[in-house]
Amino acid sequence: MPNSKDPKQVNNDLPNSQSGGGLINADSVNASRIGGNIYNIHLGQQMAASGNSVQSQNQRQRSLSERNSLEKAYTLQSQKVANLRTALVIETDVSRKFQYENQLQSEERTLKELGDKLDAIEQQLQAIEKSRLEQDTDIYIERPPIEDKCYKAIVQPGALIRLKAPQRMGKTLLLEKTLDYARHQGYQTAKLDLQLADIDVLTNLKTFLQWLCVDIADSLELEPQLEKHWQEVFGLNKNCTRYFQKYLLSVTDTPLVLAIDNFERLFEYPEIFPQFCLLLRGWYEAAKQGDKIGNIWKKLRLVVVHSTESYPSLDSNHSPFNVGLAIDLPEFNLQQVTNLAKQSELSLGEQDLSGLMELLGGHPYLVQSAIAHLKSQQMTLEELLRLAPTEQGIFSDHLRQQLWHLQHNPQLEIGYKKVVMTNAPVRLDTEVAFKLHSLGLIKLVSNDCVPGCDLYRQYFSTRLE
Repeated sequence: MPNSKDPKQVNNDLPNSQSGGGLINADSVNASRIGGNIYNIHLGQQMAASGNSVQSQNQRQRSLSERNSLEKAYTLQSQKVANLRTALVIETDVSRKFQYENQLQSEERTLKELGDKLDAIEQQLQAIEKSRLEQDTDIYIERPPIEDKCYKAIVQPGALIRLKAPQRMGKTLLLEKTLDYARHQGYQTAKLDLQLADIDVLTNLKTFLQWLCVDIADSLELEPQLEKHWQEVFGLNKNCTRYFQKYLLSVTDTPLVLAIDNFERLFEYPEIFPQFCLLLRGWYEAAKQGDKIGNIWKKLRLVVVHSTESYPSLDSNHSPFNVGLAIDLPEFNLQQVTNLAKQSELSLGEQDLSGLMELLGGHPYLVQSAIAHLKSQQMTLEELLRLAPTEQGIFSDHLRQQLWHLQHNPQLEIGYKKVVMTNAPVRLDTEVAFKLHSLGLIKLVSNDCVPGCDLYRQYFSTRLE
C-alpha cells in the first residue's frame, strides 16, 4: 500500500485541531463507508476467468471505481495520520499528548484497513486483466527447440522440469502444452496452482501438505483417504511421501505428471519453502533407485514453474533448483511475432513489425495485447504506438499495476528509477535485480540491468521522477 507522508513534509496547518486544544476530527474519513463493499478476496488468490466478456468488463469498471474511491480515501487518511503525528510532536500537555497517541493508533488502524482494501482490489484487477488476455489471445506461438525439449523430458522416468521466466512470458501456456502432450501419451496429470492457496494454507506445513494431497487426489478423481495413509507417528514430509507412494502412485501403472505453477509464492513462507523443496528433491532422488520403491517413483514426473531465481538459500543437496531440465523462456523474436500476426489474420508489413518490436521488444504479453487490439480495429498501429506510454494507451492498466508493485516496495522503486533514467546498463543489488526481472521490468545484461522494453523506459521515466 502507498506510504503515508513523512511528518516533516506535512503542512503544520492542522484542520480541526489546535495545539494544546481539541483533537483532530476523526470522522472526516470513514473507511467503513468508502470502499466498504469491496469483494472478499484472499490475497494471492486468482479469480477464475469469466465466460462472459460483458460481465468481466462490468466487473472491471466496478473495480476501477472502487479503487478510485479507495485511493482518495487513502490519501485523505494518510494526510490525517501525518497531521496527527506532527501534532503529537509539538504538543506539550501530557494529558492531551496521551489523547493524541490513542487517536493516532485508531487512525493508523483505519489507514491500514484502507491499504489492505487497496491491495485486494489491485489483486482483483490483475486477475481480471489476465482473464481478458486469455479470452483475447488463444494462439500459441512456439519457441523452438523449447517445446521439443519439454516433450522429450516429460516421458523420462522420474523427470523434473523447471520452467522459469518473468511474469506474463507464457510459462503457463507452455506448461499446458506440456501437460497436453503428456495426456496424449496416456499419462495422468495434476496441476497445483499455488496462487489458489489461501494464506492460512501457506502458514502451516501440515496444512499445506495435506491440502496438496487432497487437491491432487481430487484432480485424479480419487477419494482423499488421508485418514488411511496419514499416520501421526511419522513426520510431515514422510507422511506426504507415504501418501504418494502407497496411494497416488500405486493405484495405477500410468505415469503421473505433477505440475506446480507459481512456485515463487512459497518463497515468502519460511515455514514451508525449505521443507517442501527437500521433499521434492527427495522424490526426484528416489526415482533413481533400482529397487521396487524406485520403480514406483519413476512414475512421477515433476514440472515446477516460477518467475524468479530470487529464492531463499538452500543446501545444494536439498534443492530441486539445481537438478533436472531447466527451461528459461525467452521473448518472441521477429519471426515469431510475424507468425503471431499471420495467425491472427493481421496484415502487418516488415516496417510495422519492426516498429512494434522497437517499442515492446518481444514481450509476449505486450505483443499479443497489441495484436489483439489491432485485429479488433479499435485503433491504427500509428495511434497504438503513439499512445502506448500514456494513460490513454492500451497498456495503461498493465503499466499502472507495474507502478503499483514498485510503489509498494521502495527499494524496487529506487532501483528501477536508476535503470530508466540511465542510458547505460545499471548494477543493482542482486535481490532487487531478481525481483525487477521477475516482474518483467528489466533485462539482465551480464550482471547489470536495462529496461525490459522502450515502453517501460518511456512510461516509468516520467512516473518515477
